[in-house]
Amino acid sequence: MDLKEQIAHLRDELNKSINEEQNYEIIYELSVELDKLITLFYLDKENRLKDN
Repeated sequence: MDLKEQIAHLRDELNKSINEEQNYEIIYELSVELDKLITLFYLDKENRLKDN
């Protein structure tokens, strides 16, 4: 699973958790993990632009 797919999967999982009104800690952890993946995505994108 590539980074974009991981982001989409985790985003869906986060949205489901919010819709199901799951425990705040679970929602928070999913949100933090999603933020980390998005950061990695943009860092990777930035590095690829520098290499070209």
